[in-house]
Amino acid sequence: MNRIIGILVVLLLATSLQSLNAQPFAEIQFVKMDHNFGKIKEEAGAADFNFNFTNTGKIPLIIQGVEASCGCTTPEWSQEPVLPGKTGFIKVSYNPEQRPGAFAKSITVMANIPKTVRVLTISGEVVPKALNTKDLYPVDFGKIWLSTEELSFVRIKDHEIKSDTIRIYNPGNSPLSVNFKIIPPHITIKTIPEVLKPQSKGIFLITFDATKKPEYGFSANRIYLSFNGEEKYNDALKVSATIEEDFSKLSDGDLENAPRIDYNSRVFDFKEIPEGKIVDYTFIVMNKGKKELIIRSVTASCGCTTGKPSSNTIPPGGSTEMKVSFDSHEKVGMQNKIITVISNDPAHSTTLLRIIGTVKK
Repeated sequence: MNRIIGILVVLLLATSLQSLNAQPFAEIQFVKMDHNFGKIKEEAGAADFNFNFTNTGKIPLIIQGVEASCGCTTPEWSQEPVLPGKTGFIKVSYNPEQRPGAFAKSITVMANIPKTVRVLTISGEVVPKALNTKDLYPVDFGKIWLSTEELSFVRIKDHEIKSDTIRIYNPGNSPLSVNFKIIPPHITIKTIPEVLKPQSKGIFLITFDATKKPEYGFSANRIYLSFNGEEKYNDALKVSATIEEDFSKLSDGDLENAPRIDYNSRVFDFKEIPEGKIVDYTFIVMNKGKKELIIRSVTASCGCTTGKPSSNTIPPGGSTEMKVSFDSHEKVGMQNKIITVISNDPAHSTTLLRIIGTVKK
């Protein structure tokens, strides 16, 4: 009896599968599923291609969605159901602006077909447009154009002297000379040539001498400009660098016996406070190394946050308190402030402490 029941169950399942397989469905068949644009010019604007398809199924085909792998690629498609035997399209536009070089993008098509997605691809190469003078000198200070108004030396060792340049252009019809104001001792700047002829190019040669900058850590300076002897200094360059101690000459023994910075905690969460309240927290800074730890500098990411250690030198095995304060005045919402501590620990010369929480109006 059990055997007969088993045979009947198998027959019923087979009949059900046949019934499911017999149901009509939609199917999509593309003329092609990839397209190479070849070389396209950046200044020519968007390049388009239509991926044409036919519904080879038995019921209307519905395109449920089309997604591109990049915001530079925009798809459009047949919005109405495509009847059996009829054709539709998926139009793909690629925007080459500021995207020179080879590209390859995918477009995922979702529809009411047995295999849930189809993937189309486009490829090609963008030929960059010829840059004009304004493209090369986008910063407009009126009488002078610049390639940039900010020069970062990024990281520089405390014994290093580095130089870099900013490209400049005189767009006017008269010669141009540049004067500088508020130049700190560790920065020098000069114009080459000293006088720019009309519609001519030059450079600002800027040198950062870390040996003349006693503080460690991030340094940012504004250098103000005037032209042809004027007393107006309305425009400024920003020159920055992070000055680090050079530990490269330390021996293995020096590193083994070096100071080592640590903390009781690296995050202070004040949870939730009303706007205008000042909250304080005391971090404990510890020296778990074998030589004296020196705290070179403590800086905050916001003027609303301050921090200062009780002592800048910590003996081996010792510790010091560092009180930090956060002023929530006009700081409504989630807060994430950073305290940067620079020390003579060669393994962790820069460490970050965080002040987080929410300020309620």
